[in-house]
Amino acid sequence: MEEENELFALRRKKLDALRARGIEPFGSAFDVSGSIAEVREQFKEGETLRAAGRITAHRDMGKSHFLDLRDATGRIQIYIHAKEVGPELIDLFRLLDIGDFIGVEGTCFVTKSGEPTLKVRSFRLLAKALRPLPEKWHGLQDIEARYRQRYLDLLTNECSRAVFKKRIAIISEARRFFEEHGFLEVETPILQTIAGGAAAEPFSTHHKALGLDLYLRIALELYLKRLLVGGFNKVFEINRNFRNEGISRKHNPEFTMLEAYWAYADFEKMANLVEELICYLAERICGSLTVEHRDADGKIVRTINLKRPWRRARYHDVVREVAGKNWFALSSEQRHERATNDFKLEILPQLADFEVTQHVFEKLVEEKTIDPLFVTHCPKELVPLAKQNAADSSLVDVFELIINGAEIAPGYSELNDPIVQRERLLEQAGEEKQKIDEEFLLALEHGMPPAGGVGIGMDRLTMLLTGAESIRDVILFPLLRPKK
Repeated sequence: MEEENELFALRRKKLDALRARGIEPFGSAFDVSGSIAEVREQFKEGETLRAAGRITAHRDMGKSHFLDLRDATGRIQIYIHAKEVGPELIDLFRLLDIGDFIGVEGTCFVTKSGEPTLKVRSFRLLAKALRPLPEKWHGLQDIEARYRQRYLDLLTNECSRAVFKKRIAIISEARRFFEEHGFLEVETPILQTIAGGAAAEPFSTHHKALGLDLYLRIALELYLKRLLVGGFNKVFEINRNFRNEGISRKHNPEFTMLEAYWAYADFEKMANLVEELICYLAERICGSLTVEHRDADGKIVRTINLKRPWRRARYHDVVREVAGKNWFALSSEQRHERATNDFKLEILPQLADFEVTQHVFEKLVEEKTIDPLFVTHCPKELVPLAKQNAADSSLVDVFELIINGAEIAPGYSELNDPIVQRERLLEQAGEEKQKIDEEFLLALEHGMPPAGGVGIGMDRLTMLLTGAESIRDVILFPLLRPKK
């Protein structure tokens, strides 16, 4: 810290020296010939081009200087010599530091080593960096610092930049996919009087003018279904959800979801759609349906095969595969005992019987599944917004897509019976009847067509396609405790 303060003081002195010479250290707009990548594409010996960027290397050779200029698209070398610009400008260059932004105009030439270079005829300081970049451009070593100071992580870590460029492309291509399949992109409220559409703890706030307690939404679902009632037969939204719950490798309180609803479809059509989407994204973003996850040394630690068709299996069947063929023939007490003693799971005594089975499913199926698996026909208690199965009233017509040990997307045949929906929501709410969304039920009572719906966690999907091990590595600014 002491060294950093000394460097800060030294750069402040240079800033004062610049101002003493009548030079503004935080300049104005500068016309360029394009990004640095575009300048390199236009490069032709003898041509005059203009470029701007951050100094990332500076070699002071007395009467001449070589500098690397960089932006998000690449790097170009610039060269300045006293014969070209005069001693005054050369002296000014000695007041520059790594990290400063400059704009230059120069003539293209190629050095003896074959490096495309701009011979500077004029330059302007655009922004003085008062703090040094970390580790001499080798990147942040402190993981928390990477999240807390993402701007430095992006500046110094090529892998991190690549992940976020892929994230941008994933969301862009997903939007394109749904639009090309006839879906309309819509926006629904983030502030809601009742946080519905999922079983999760919401964040609460208060609107002073209306005197209303409000919640940040926990899901997009209930408003999108209103649009099905309103005659929009194919809708989707990509937006943020908020859940006042724990933070882990797979969870952040603020996260991005894509939800889509398709009138007259069902959960099987939605499964086909999701399978097509993820394969499309893998080929566009990764160039292959085989996705390799690597460690910090570049060694392959996991290979995920996305080739179609993907396996589909019923919930009860996959549970039997890991918990025993007689699992559902056991009594509640026997299931609790087996989960605790045989599978070494922490099962709280107050958990309902279906929750014990779900705990087994999450630990022994979900976390251990690498290649894509659609788990279908789940117990109705787990999914109160899905349509009951016609052959077995204890099940609902749903799928849960698992890839790489995580749920990527749940999909439903949506429940459109307002009477059954009210019963399910009342059962879910327990004693807290005021949490029932009467406006949503009113919409259903006006008639909602049968429909398929799906929710896709875009952060987890990005983890899947980039090989990131933590959700914090794919969210630009994850939630962190304030620094003390």
